[in-house]
Amino acid sequence: MGVFVVRRVIISIFTLLAATFVVYLLVVNSGDPLEELYPIPNADQREAAIEGRIELLGLDQPVLQRYVGWLSGAAGCLVGACDLGQSIEQQEVTTLLAQAMASTIRLVTAATFLAIIFGVTVGIVSALRQYTGFDYVVTFLAFLFFSLPIFWVAVLLKEFGAIRLNDWLADPGIPLWVTVALAVVAAAVWQAVLGGAARRRLVVAAVAAAATAGVLVYLDAVEWFARPALGPVLVVFISLGWALGITFLVSGLRNLRVLYASLAATAGGLIGATLLAGPLRDPSWLLIGLCTVGLIALGVVAGVLLGGLDRPQAVRAAVFSALLTGATVFTDYVLVAFSGYSDRVNGRIVKTIGSGTPNFTGTFWEVWLDRSASLVLPTAALILISFATYTRYTRASMLEVLNMDYVRTARAKGLTERTVTVRHAFRNALIPVTTLAAFDFGAVIGGAVITETVFGWSGMGQLFVTGLRNVDPNPVMGFFVVTAVLVVLFNLVADILYAYLDPRIRLS
Repeated sequence: MGVFVVRRVIISIFTLLAATFVVYLLVVNSGDPLEELYPIPNADQREAAIEGRIELLGLDQPVLQRYVGWLSGAAGCLVGACDLGQSIEQQEVTTLLAQAMASTIRLVTAATFLAIIFGVTVGIVSALRQYTGFDYVVTFLAFLFFSLPIFWVAVLLKEFGAIRLNDWLADPGIPLWVTVALAVVAAAVWQAVLGGAARRRLVVAAVAAAATAGVLVYLDAVEWFARPALGPVLVVFISLGWALGITFLVSGLRNLRVLYASLAATAGGLIGATLLAGPLRDPSWLLIGLCTVGLIALGVVAGVLLGGLDRPQAVRAAVFSALLTGATVFTDYVLVAFSGYSDRVNGRIVKTIGSGTPNFTGTFWEVWLDRSASLVLPTAALILISFATYTRYTRASMLEVLNMDYVRTARAKGLTERTVTVRHAFRNALIPVTTLAAFDFGAVIGGAVITETVFGWSGMGQLFVTGLRNVDPNPVMGFFVVTAVLVVLFNLVADILYAYLDPRIRLS
């Protein structure tokens, strides 16, 4: 493993050197960086500005010498002395990158993570329900989303996902026809997902429609959308539901040791949230991080103590149950802060432009809401494109694995369909998806250039476009280096994950 990683790092270094040289040549030959200075009417000022620009960018040197100078400064990043030069506005590129990376990485990470979660889940269900109505609908939507131009999707989201949604939130109410339509959609989705005989489908559809309509009517009656919150009772029920669901996926509900470990981790998380209710009203990221570490430790302890012979499964189930319990509590605090935040921003919750409200201050939860509200639209735009890709790849990979001999053997041994799917098929089906995720991360950053432009984000995309427009090589090279290093790093992680997902793979 160590030899493999070292060899891949060495190959990646030479690849980056060749790529940076080609990109540098393309940027410096894409235009005249002095063009904007020629119209200066005063001759002395014009000559002084041109001389300053030539000295700043080293335009009096050969291109190869300028590249070597830039490369020597970039190599200093390996020892903590990073020097990526200055922009034509005489700003340090490292400072510009530090400011831009925070916005772009936040956007790309959220979009990639959510696209993987939803895309893989829907892809698996689509494979298990092959050639059903659900499969056909998912296939149609996947091809539709994949073919949509991201800038057009972004404009539609600004109109229907922000402007009209904010207008509705000012006086939220659910008309009867919307309740009926959502109930019908829920009935169609759930009966397609669960499948079965016609009678079972009718029962599932009726229950799903009734439950959806009942929940919507109740939420509308109590004006939940104006003052949202989960409350302690709902937090407990949702957390217990997570514990049961995770146990079912990991080992099945008949494995009582794993179930007890999950329930114990959930109970411990709820008790901890109650004891920390005071500090959690306005916490810090340090406290949130410590709580996350504590939940993981709680899950490990519960799994070790209660897991018995099924200790590895119990640890996994307990850790996920504890983390999801923490996420439920986190969501409750966010919803409680929603009403106060809405008043402070005059009801314009979802932002159409910018990465946050300028100079906004408030509690931890209000600041988090402000940052998250700015993420909604650009993240949704990026998710729609990536979601389609992950769905199709996961479906195809899952279908291929389900038809393999070892899966048929597992079924012949009498294993349940859940065990066959989760333990035997799902893990191997993730190998192509892992490869896709590594490549998609770089593609999402490229797509974020357009997304940031549409939504007015001050991120790496804007830095890149501005550098190209001004024939300013240093910011463009800074963007390229960060993107290239992230792509190489994610591909290396993907290669290492192969050996974990499939023990037959050996890295050497």
